[in-house]
Amino acid sequence: MKALKHIFFFSIFFIGFRAQSQVTIHPMVFAGYEYQNSNFGEVGARFIFLKNDNVLYRVSGSALMGKVNGEFAILPKFQGDILLNFEKNVDIQHSYYFLAGTEITPQFVAPKAGISLFGIIDFTGGYAFKLGNSQLNDRVMEGLNLNFTVNIPLVVFSKSKKNK
Repeated sequence: MKALKHIFFFSIFFIGFRAQSQVTIHPMVFAGYEYQNSNFGEVGARFIFLKNDNVLYRVSGSALMGKVNGEFAILPKFQGDILLNFEKNVDIQHSYYFLAGTEITPQFVAPKAGISLFGIIDFTGGYAFKLGNSQLNDRVMEGLNLNFTVNIPLVVFSKSKKNK
């Protein structure tokens, strides 16, 4: 019941945010690598919200997959980012964005910062703080957090279909 309240308030916030200004939403899929006291592959989906191309907001959900202490583990992850580029009067083909965000899993929360090239390739780093006494296969998921991600905008596929 508590989860339904959170979904309801998030929906109201999102509708209010959407009604206040003309925000464009772009869906993406992504794949990457994450180091968090172990090596993980990552796949997921992401939404970019933008009014102009100077400030982008991203929300994503993904799965971290890898071996931890010799056993395969899958860890769900939710992430929110803000991408900033202060060049004015430039179209959407900015070459880089500064990135700040936070990711959360059942094991840890990790604030992070980094750079995104063309909004497609992300390099980030941060520090993960464990949540409670949680462990993954007897390993504490706390410490240095490094990420490399490649984002694929789904609009690329929809335009290619229309041209055929």
